[in-house]
Amino acid sequence: MNAIRATRWMSLGWVIAAFVFLYAPILSLIVYSFNESRLVTVWSGFSVKWYFELFQDQQLMSAAWISLQIAFFSATAAVVLGTMAAMVLTRFRRFPGKTLFGGMMTAPLVMPEVITGLSLLLLFVAIGDLLSLFDLQFRRGMLTIWIAHVTFCVAFVTVVISSRLTELDRSLEEAAMDLGANRLKVFFVITLPIIAPALVAGWLLAFTLSLDDLVIASFVSGPASTTLPMKVFSSVRLGVSPKINALATLLILVVSIAALIGWWLLAREERRRQRDIQMALQEDAKAS
Repeated sequence: MNAIRATRWMSLGWVIAAFVFLYAPILSLIVYSFNESRLVTVWSGFSVKWYFELFQDQQLMSAAWISLQIAFFSATAAVVLGTMAAMVLTRFRRFPGKTLFGGMMTAPLVMPEVITGLSLLLLFVAIGDLLSLFDLQFRRGMLTIWIAHVTFCVAFVTVVISSRLTELDRSLEEAAMDLGANRLKVFFVITLPIIAPALVAGWLLAFTLSLDDLVIASFVSGPASTTLPMKVFSSVRLGVSPKINALATLLILVVSIAALIGWWLLAREERRRQRDIQMALQEDAKAS
């Protein structure tokens, strides 16, 4: 018994140490965002002045607004394209090039971001040279960043939605088609509500990846499309400002709220699914 108890305490200690290692720097950052001193490592008193100065910094606010717009539209497009790709991979059993298609969809998961950013930059340069032959201008900016972010976010969304579609009970879709529903109606009435939690999870994941990206955006951005990670990185190289701590604290708050909302939606959907299963079992028991 003593050995078992010692093992449990040791396991608990390792878990606590891991959480401290992961979250102590984040907690330190949040605490020092309320530091009155300009030196981020010297505590001189509680103050929220850096939050007010943050909102008065037009460059940071502009970069944050650009990043939020790109992240929102990138996540939305990635969910649409990822859902289509997941349906192809899970619903079509065999077709020429399926293995190649699946490999290309998951390639961005293991591809170094430097390679992805450089290849996209070369692509946009080639497009610009081609359009210049027709006296058309193609400049790198928010559009090119959006295309690049959709390119690598689709892979993550496809994996999330494919796993949910694989677990889906196909008999529900087959029963709906036996009752006269076409495939489009079955998708919107049966399939889409069931995989909705996976769609939310995929959207949140793509939103976070797009908002956090620095390497790829650095390759494909233009002079007037500086994203928030690029601005923060350039600011940190000259010295950490307390405004960066305040900005990071707000981002942590936003991401935490989004994660809680996603968790609540997933939990509610799971409770509803379990309730429907129990009701169906009760009805089958009464019928028998």
